[in-house]
Amino acid sequence: VNSLSTTSVAALTATQIKGLADTQVTGLSTAQLGALTATQVASLETTDLQALSTTNVALLTTTQVKGLTATQIGDLTATQVQSLADTQLAVLTNTQIKALETTDLANLTTTQLGALSATQVAALETADLQALTTTSIAALSTTQVGGLTATQVGNLLDTQVTALSTTNLAALTATQAKGLEVTDLALLTTTQVNSLSTTSVAALTATQIKGLADTQVTGLSTAQLGALTATQV
Repeated sequence: VNSLSTTSVAALTATQIKGLADTQVTGLSTAQLGALTATQVASLETTDLQALSTTNVALLTTTQVKGLTATQIGDLTATQVQSLADTQLAVLTNTQIKALETTDLANLTTTQLGALSATQVAALETADLQALTTTSIAALSTTQVGGLTATQVGNLLDTQVTALSTTNLAALTATQAKGLEVTDLALLTTTQVNSLSTTSVAALTATQIKGLADTQVTGLSTAQLGALTATQV
């Protein structure tokens, strides 16, 4: 198989690709692997895909990565997921993002997580989001945090909410701010509460306002106090 030209490899049918043994797939040269089309890559069976070295996985083109099915994405080993390059992660569809194992997502480096778009972050399911470490949460960009839905914000763990940087808290939209759990909001430092925009402060519910500690209220800026509505006061 290794003697086949890249042209011949690219011409193999899905059935022929599926018929290859694990050793034949792992024996393909870098050039031969690169010649596989997205359709052919999607034809690789679980054992064949998992047999690929992390080096080979990292060399898959973005077109090939986009060709992977949700099942294949979920079947990638932990080390294979960790070997994915930023450019590969950046092209994953929402369906592929949802297919990633929770533990694999949790093990992504902050650099890898940084490659995800706001749309991809918004596709993270509750278990996946809650599995992220506080370090990973703190490293999210304002664009990524901006992609979180109000439901996702509400599902963040206490430790994750308190790990949000003042820059990210300042970037929360009114809808996202309303999504914060009362108990989570009460755990923020006065500096973090003080970083909320006046729009976010004005959007907080009466229950959220009641849940604020005295020090958090006295720490509000003049502009934030001025943004409070009569109902909030």
